[in-house]
Amino acid sequence: MPTSVAVRELTPDDIPAAWALGGLAFGSDPQPPPDATTRVRPGMTPYGAFDPAGRLCGKAVDLHHEQWWSGRAVPAAGVAGVAVAPEARGRGVARALLAALLRGARERGAAVSALYPTTTGPYRACGWEVAGTLRTVDLATADLPRHRPAPHLSVRAAGAQDMPAVAGLYERVARHRRGMLTRRGELFDHLGATTALPTDGVTLVEDAGELVGYVSWDRGRGGYGPDSVLTVEDVLATSADAARELLGVLASWRSVAPTLRLRLLDGDAVTAQLPLETVREHRQQPWMHRPVDVTRAVRERGWPAHARGVVDLTLHDDLADWNAGAWRLEVADGAAELRRTTGEPALHLSVRGFAQLYAGATTAESLVHADQLRHRPDADPRALDLLAAGGPAQLLDYF
Repeated sequence: MPTSVAVRELTPDDIPAAWALGGLAFGSDPQPPPDATTRVRPGMTPYGAFDPAGRLCGKAVDLHHEQWWSGRAVPAAGVAGVAVAPEARGRGVARALLAALLRGARERGAAVSALYPTTTGPYRACGWEVAGTLRTVDLATADLPRHRPAPHLSVRAAGAQDMPAVAGLYERVARHRRGMLTRRGELFDHLGATTALPTDGVTLVEDAGELVGYVSWDRGRGGYGPDSVLTVEDVLATSADAARELLGVLASWRSVAPTLRLRLLDGDAVTAQLPLETVREHRQQPWMHRPVDVTRAVRERGWPAHARGVVDLTLHDDLADWNAGAWRLEVADGAAELRRTTGEPALHLSVRGFAQLYAGATTAESLVHADQLRHRPDADPRALDLLAAGGPAQLLDYF
């Protein structure tokens, strides 16, 4: 029988209990930092579920993110820190929390959401579906390609005053993609700090004074033996020459850091220079996607200029009823709208299917096989491939 819980936003007075629950669930430090009990951190909305006795039995956090979708910044909810007390698990607490989080995220203007699951089942039951994987790989530093420094490029160490330019280059790389965080807003204000670098080091590559590539890295404290690892936080470039220059800098660590650890960004200038046949998987972290508000999700993202078409569908969404019902999708001239329609469309799509198509993670025909898309015999389900126009989404940040 479901547990009767009341869900509300957490206040500073609730933070110690929320930290303790998170520490219990994730095996982390149950003690909050000194300032965590005096305020709720800007840029996030924490939710708590309370049992009839007023005890906190579950929590979840809405991170106020934005994601790039083909050149446009789309307001997003990053779902994190979801935890339920052992005695309350399997009783509908997580579902109540996530329903409240979706409502709150919609009220503040979010269109889409993403999360990294520790287990996919509860999130699938609430409409999220796996849309991609954040891959962290290890590579022998000695395997990096050798190169001759490009005479038109200069390489230097960054100072804290260079971080706005670094953020600008990240945006140049990320904005035409789909799903990547904009790294804007209160949660990312620290990246523009002028007093310290966010990592042990940041190396810049410039062309006539213009930043064309950077790598941020942590040296680690494991000495310089065979187990030493150089961890790359970001390595991004806007040209092949800049990418080769960055890899040359990383290759110079071969004598003291035999292993390079980095996250792959499919199809970018740096990955195109890596010997991918030699990489070893360090960690794979699937991420899940879900629309918060389907009309905003369709209207506020960018669409390929060549995509054009109209398709009617019925969307099924048990947790967010504002998304459910009959819709007409119209795509043309780099924009799209989702409008209410009458009648009974021949295509019936689950919200999980919508999430996968929107993120370019599958095709309509595959969703039929997965029982996420049903259709009348006289209807062609491939018409819904229109929703997948633009290619696959990818995340480069873990949260």
